[in-house]
Amino acid sequence: MTTVETVETTGTGPQVEVLPARDVPLGGPRAMTVRRTLPQRDRTLIGAWCFVDHYGPDDVAATGGMDVAPHPHTGLQTVSWLFSGEIEHRDSLGVHAFVRPGELNLMTGGHGICHSETSTAATTVLHGVQLWVALPEQHRHTARDFHHHAPAPVPLDGGEARVFLGTLAGDTSPVPTFTPLLGAELTLDPGATVTLAVDPAFEHGLLVDHGTLTLAGTPLHPADLGYLAPGAATLALTNTGTTPARAVLLGGPPFSEQIVMWWNFIGRTHEDIARARDEWQQQSDRFGEVHGYPGDRLPAPDLPNLALKPRGNRH
Repeated sequence: MTTVETVETTGTGPQVEVLPARDVPLGGPRAMTVRRTLPQRDRTLIGAWCFVDHYGPDDVAATGGMDVAPHPHTGLQTVSWLFSGEIEHRDSLGVHAFVRPGELNLMTGGHGICHSETSTAATTVLHGVQLWVALPEQHRHTARDFHHHAPAPVPLDGGEARVFLGTLAGDTSPVPTFTPLLGAELTLDPGATVTLAVDPAFEHGLLVDHGTLTLAGTPLHPADLGYLAPGAATLALTNTGTTPARAVLLGGPPFSEQIVMWWNFIGRTHEDIARARDEWQQQSDRFGEVHGYPGDRLPAPDLPNLALKPRGNRH
């Protein structure tokens, strides 16, 4: 069971929760292993961010890379962000796109969508994050949608930012979201300290990709997710190592709704999930069809015997 470590940086300073990752197989029979930091028992969301998978660097010649057959989503948006490699995306909206390093692909599931994800033949090392955003009640049945954005690097005093959602360091992503969000890749020079102005109404999570960073004075290691509650107008990050460090910063105001998240679906009740599962198994028009993937769809797993319960963050 995952342990959450709470570290108080000073007597009156902010408390950083350190959420370690757990290894999870992803993608059915041809599963690749990812490191998952959200959701956890004690923390379901950071803002509307409800799912954080971190994978690689994987030598695809040894691991086989990514091959996730067509599968469904409801009630969420998927956010794909790569550090290296290339992923081919196909969905039932008819989008055929590629995920490349430093470029955002955001897919809105809403009422229902399905898609496939495969690393391309050109990929030698696959490395990145896969993130989900929970849609609020009034928008969780919205229509399918897809956005692509390649943010320009923004220089920082001691590093660089690429802002793929929201606003940071004077740059704003043009990609629309259904709740206020922040998503950015940060790189810090060796020994550098960067202080970022942020919205004090946001809670934040910093996922370390490589290097050793401190967030508000708390050490974070690769694959750790450091969490800070709302209230801070600035975030202080320090690269304590002798090589560049990289992390992904996520944020948003606390998500007040409870959600039921099971397999690839987000709903509000057990019945929402059971209905979505049945419709996927029956090949309902709700999810559409992926064209061009050389294989079968992923079947849904069996539902648990007990009713799925809504969850939110513990306060």
